[in-house]
Amino acid sequence: MSIRRAPLFISEKNGEVICNLCPGGCNIKSGCFGACGVRGNKNGAGIIPFYGFITALADDPVEKKPLYHFKPGSRILSLGFAGCNMRCPFCQNWHISQNTDISGRWMKPGEIISAALKYNTPSIAYTYSEPLVHIEYLLDCMVLARQNGIANVLVTNGCINKDAAAKILALADAANVDLKSFSQETYKKILCGDLNTVQEFIKLGHEMGVRLEITTLVVPGLNDSSDEINAACGFIASVNSGIPWHLTAYHPDYRWNAPPTNRNFLLDAAKEARKALKNVHTGNI
Repeated sequence: MSIRRAPLFISEKNGEVICNLCPGGCNIKSGCFGACGVRGNKNGAGIIPFYGFITALADDPVEKKPLYHFKPGSRILSLGFAGCNMRCPFCQNWHISQNTDISGRWMKPGEIISAALKYNTPSIAYTYSEPLVHIEYLLDCMVLARQNGIANVLVTNGCINKDAAAKILALADAANVDLKSFSQETYKKILCGDLNTVQEFIKLGHEMGVRLEITTLVVPGLNDSSDEINAACGFIASVNSGIPWHLTAYHPDYRWNAPPTNRNFLLDAAKEARKALKNVHTGNI
């Protein structure tokens, strides 16, 4: 696959590339990549050498995303990618999100649409690792999907700047957004993300009519305090109390070894959240 220039959210100056896709604002020197590992600099030009590199292709039930209130009972074609702009130490898909030296296949946008039509899936999910760091490829796929009557679904950390968010959400029919914590300090120091940016992504998605569902992986000792869970619940309710919230159980993975989330704790947290939200679901239990 030939290396492509990065046409979006990239500025080039004095041999360096500045990526404006997410709040990280990586200043990338020639021969290097940004924190996501997939947006880089070659001789002073922004490049996206992983355009069309697919690490996973699966025919899933839509509930696996998880989406419980968008085309329930249907199948969805799921695309996985490489790389991520965050560094969650408890990542469940770290083998593809924190690594680009992995096996996969190259697929043109038209081939993705052909696969969805072949499997007769009414939707395509951009998922598994962080899809939005491949925004150029997603946009090309999503335009074609719309032209063929196929719905576009994002499964994302939502940590991209407003201009990029508006561009991608305009083509999205549904999204499951990870609200990983409700602490700006946790986002900054542990996850290498930005809570405010994620909140703005969620609010903008709702304003633009995207069918939103939100997932929080409840990690003991990290984001499971009553104050934090209640604050996250309050934020979601302030956007719209009908937005579904998935509280899912963590298990030790990657670089995080806290004990698994207690089942009864998760059920109690969900019961409390239902006082403010209409649709609260538990998962991984």
